[in-house]
This record gives sequence, structure tokens and C-alpha cells, in this order.
Amino acid sequence: MPQTDFTQKLQDLMQRVGILSYKTLSRTAGVSERQILRLRQLGVEQMRLDVLLKLSQVLQISLQELVATFSGQELLPNKAATPPQELLQQITDLKTEYDRLQLQLQQQRLTLQQEFQQSSLQLLESLLLQFPTAAHKARENPQLSAVNIVPLVHKPLERLLQQWGIEAIASVGAEIPYDPLLHQLMDGIAQPGDIVRVRYIGYRQGDKLLYRAKVSPL
Repeated sequence: MPQTDFTQKLQDLMQRVGILSYKTLSRTAGVSERQILRLRQLGVEQMRLDVLLKLSQVLQISLQELVATFSGQELLPNKAATPPQELLQQITDLKTEYDRLQLQLQQQRLTLQQEFQQSSLQLLESLLLQFPTAAHKARENPQLSAVNIVPLVHKPLERLLQQWGIEAIASVGAEIPYDPLLHQLMDGIAQPGDIVRVRYIGYRQGDKLLYRAKVSPL
């Protein structure tokens, strides 16, 4: 068998899915170019099953088709063309394990989401329990001072932001030097360093800017 006996077959499959180079195939599938060279030269012989699975997914063919294509065997069920039963069993076992891991990852994501929701609810507990009652009293008595209600909202949110490592950019009403990287002008014109007044605070999380503070010139 010539060393490049499987090259054309691989190129045909790559062309079907729009992959133009072996380097792109290597990067997309997450396998080394040496593994791809081995597939071209030797077919599936002595290749790891996890590598074959990655290649089959990128080339959009079943693992059985990949094995049959690169072992010189047809998919027709005759004795001369049927892959060894041991290899077929390994393929079946690998797919079963892959499906099991996928299900496990889904369950882990669901568990993490539930834990995140529970921890957030604990931080917002006072807001969830007390704010509806305070809002009801405010509707019954329009003269009720908002000062009595604001802490119910502010403190839980402050704890939540601290827990997530989110910090405010300035405070409402603050007069600060204008920085276009951190501040967004709502009206007028300002040059970097000009003093502006904060109208809506912004937020950042570590080095990541979430929202710029909205400001106006003095």
C-alpha cells in the first residue's frame, strides 16, 4: 500500500465540510498534525480512538464510516469488509462513554446554576422578604419617605456586588476628572481631565469594564 493511499480520501472529506488545509483540520479537531499525517499514510491503524472520534465529528461522518473509509473496507456487511469485532466494540464503548460524559456535564451545569441561584437568593433575602411589604405600604401611604425604603434595596445589592467582585465607578453627584475610557457623556462636550458630574454610576469587575459611568459637563 502506498504511503499516501488515504490522502485523497481525506481531502475529499475535508472539501465536503469546507476545510482547506491540514493545519485547519488539526486546529479545528484539536489533534496534532502528526496524527493527521498518520491517518493519511496508515489509515486508522494504531490511532487512538479519541483522536478518531474528534476527526469524525469535524468531518461530519460517523465513527464507523471513518474507520471503514480509512481501513480500506466497505460499509457493506460482508465478511471481507467488516471491521474486526473487537474494534467495533471499542467504538461502541467509546460512544457510550462519550454520551455518559455529556450527560454528566449537563448535570454539573444544572447543579452549578442552582447553587449560583441559591447563593444569590441568600444575599438578596432581605430584599425579597421585606421590599414587597414596604412597596405595599408606600402605595397605601404616598407620604411615606423613600429614605425608609432605599436601604431595603441598596444593602442587599451592595452585598451581592461585593460577592461578585463588582465595584462602582464613582458615585452619583460626584465631580470627577473626565476619562472617556470610564465615562460616557450624556450631553455637551468635555475633554479628558475636565471636571464632570456623575449622573449614573458605572461598574467594573476586576480589569473588565461592565458599564461606563454617565456624566455631564459642569
